[in-house]
Amino acid sequence: MAAARRGAAFLGLWLLLAGSDPVGLVFGIPAAALAVWASLRLLPPSGRAMRLGPALVLGLELVRDSVAAGFDVARRALDPRLPIRPGTIPVALKLPRGLARDGFRVLASLQPGALPAGLDAQGRLVVHALDTALPVQREVQAAEALFTAATGQDAAHG
Repeated sequence: MAAARRGAAFLGLWLLLAGSDPVGLVFGIPAAALAVWASLRLLPPSGRAMRLGPALVLGLELVRDSVAAGFDVARRALDPRLPIRPGTIPVALKLPRGLARDGFRVLASLQPGALPAGLDAQGRLVVHALDTALPVQREVQAAEALFTAATGQDAAHG
């Protein structure tokens, strides 16, 4: 079942990018099959399904926060006083180490003004922030909660 869903998604992506020209399918079908094989090897099915409602909320929050943060970064960059207070902030995460945490770190790296920069000795996420006076820790933890709800992750067990 997972292979069929992934195959449909990869072939759909191929058709979206390359169009529905029958000649293109000569390459698209084998490419989709190879992508399914690689994805199943690299990320085997976990039995957890993406939750549509929370995933939609996560996506909307990501877009809203990205736009707001992008305007904030641009405003700071164009302000002659350059009001920034860069630095790193450790953020305790509930997700255990592994694929779920790594997926969240990728998602968190999309936000302007704050960039995950690794883990500290205590296993906390180190976030480089453009302005350490902002509520970076609270925002990262709120995004983690949305990610956890959307992906069906159990923060205690991964």
